[in-house]
Amino acid sequence: MCGIAGLWSPHYDDQTETHTKLMADRMYHRGPDGYGFLHDPDNGLAMVHTRLSIIGLDSGTQPIHGREDDGTGHLKLTVNGEFYDYKRIRGLLRTDGYWFNTRSDSEIAMKLYHKHGLDFVHHLRGEFAFALFDEQKQQLILVRDRFGIRPLYYHKGEKGMFWGSEIKAMLAHPDVPRKVCPKAQLHQMMQVMVPGMTLFEDIHALKPGHMVIVTRKGDDYEVEERRYWDAEFPLEGEHDDLPDEEHIENVRRALVESITLRLEADVPVACYLSGGIDSCSILGMAAAIQQSPVKAFTISFDDDRYDEAHIATEMAEMAGADQDILNIKAVDLYGENFEKAVYYSERTFYNTLGVAKMLMSEHVRKVGYKVVITGEGSDELFGGYAQFKADYFLHDPAYAETAAGEDMKKRNAIFSGSVLAEKQISHPAFEEVMGFTPSWIQPWMLVLERVKPLLSDEFKAKLGDYDPVAAIAYSLDKSMLDGRHVLDKVQYSWIKTMLEGQILNWGGDRVDMANSLESRPAFLDHHVAELALRIPPHVRIRDGIEKWVVREAMKHVLPEVLYKREKFAFMAPPAHTDRAKAAEIDKLIEKWLSSAEIAEHGIFDEAKLRRSIEDYRKSDDHAQNTRKDIILNHAIALHAIDELIEG
Repeated sequence: MCGIAGLWSPHYDDQTETHTKLMADRMYHRGPDGYGFLHDPDNGLAMVHTRLSIIGLDSGTQPIHGREDDGTGHLKLTVNGEFYDYKRIRGLLRTDGYWFNTRSDSEIAMKLYHKHGLDFVHHLRGEFAFALFDEQKQQLILVRDRFGIRPLYYHKGEKGMFWGSEIKAMLAHPDVPRKVCPKAQLHQMMQVMVPGMTLFEDIHALKPGHMVIVTRKGDDYEVEERRYWDAEFPLEGEHDDLPDEEHIENVRRALVESITLRLEADVPVACYLSGGIDSCSILGMAAAIQQSPVKAFTISFDDDRYDEAHIATEMAEMAGADQDILNIKAVDLYGENFEKAVYYSERTFYNTLGVAKMLMSEHVRKVGYKVVITGEGSDELFGGYAQFKADYFLHDPAYAETAAGEDMKKRNAIFSGSVLAEKQISHPAFEEVMGFTPSWIQPWMLVLERVKPLLSDEFKAKLGDYDPVAAIAYSLDKSMLDGRHVLDKVQYSWIKTMLEGQILNWGGDRVDMANSLESRPAFLDHHVAELALRIPPHVRIRDGIEKWVVREAMKHVLPEVLYKREKFAFMAPPAHTDRAKAAEIDKLIEKWLSSAEIAEHGIFDEAKLRRSIEDYRKSDDHAQNTRKDIILNHAIALHAIDELIEG
């Protein structure tokens, strides 16, 4: 795990080395074990690498240069992330006549590219983002993993091509524009981003499962974006028709293989452990695979309604794991910690879970670990979220005439106003693209309804008639939705938006790497994913039980209480649920939503925002206060983010 950045420019000058050093400095948290630079004035190329040493501790320095004796001398490479099964691939490549300069897993990408051309990405397994320069072809290839576990951003402008693992690294170079995008600000206020969009105009996020091929054309650069992988569900009725026992056994085998690969490192590997099926399953399997006891790290909140530590402890005891519980208090989630989480995430967030996870990554590093295996991705692939079940119950004929949907909402009432909408709403763009408006987007549409009246006339004029919900809907590839089962549609739409933009951002890489911690989500191994996509909906959700096939596959690994438990959304207690938190958020309001800040940013009508805050302080409506908690979190972060990122 590392940070990468660079530039390819006809305007390469004697200040380039100074600027690339600044780019590296802004990513120090991603790679505190060493910096690496390539400065190539003849090609106008600079490549930057900040290293977190996990594999090949003494020989993994980057950028990696190819070798003349195997035909790769014209290639240069920087990698952020991990390639799994690399030892087997190295062995095969060596028999093909390739030589290696390092013991690192990263180097296989260069050799595979030389052997297979752009099809090399299909031979890579893991979570990664990398830059590969081909001097012969005068091409730069930027690649991001299939789900967007590792971040990568780019900008193509008059001064050339720039890229980086984080936007702040790119902004360290004076030739990268710093103009905030009003449309992106609106998207962040409603939580959901359009794939590829960032807070800054003309700075793009490389989409998951995509590569960007940059070809030099004189003093200009031609940019081609190409999708190499997608979460392609079968047409309805074409899922794998297998006995239940075979589906269960296939899931077991795939997960054991994925976890075994992710335990590979030259440093100790730990596990994150919540009270959910996913992280508990991973711990149970890791404990069986690894020779020594597994270290398990658990977050505990000081609010029993949101705390799962007691279940995690039961799992740790069953697995014989060495559990470490971090007790997080309400006051820990605001103030400077909130600001740090915004800085590292480079976006706003609706819930302070990201702050809690950042505090956990800090604790894990202090204890001495660099790598953790996590449970993200299981809900996306196996139908775990309440929002998914809501649509399944509403639109699948087997459930449409039953009370399953209403019963589920009653059991999850605590999440009304956040991940579940308190009323059904729709949007014509989603009706056109998907045939219905998915339940997961509806809470954020309701947030948008409450945000719009608070916006200033100046800001609304910048937006014009822009419709953020339509932009999200039309960003989806309709060919991947047509003819699919309702559950497949909602899972696909979530995977393309919220998984990368939320779960893997401020819930994953960005807050983990804030403290130089590599997280490895085992469920997001693409072999596991491709298996899951072909499992019939009624095997993923059986008789109203989410992730049924995973439960059955892990039945002998999990405590009985967890095996029988309904999915509980892992989130931090909202501010209105605790007086201490309310007092802390008031301090942030005073700092970042002052009259001067509101006037400077021009997003909100101050009088309307003040009235909304006062109504919030007086109200005892849980759903509405949860929604206003969300709006306040976003508003505070939007006023803070550009100042924090630009230093």
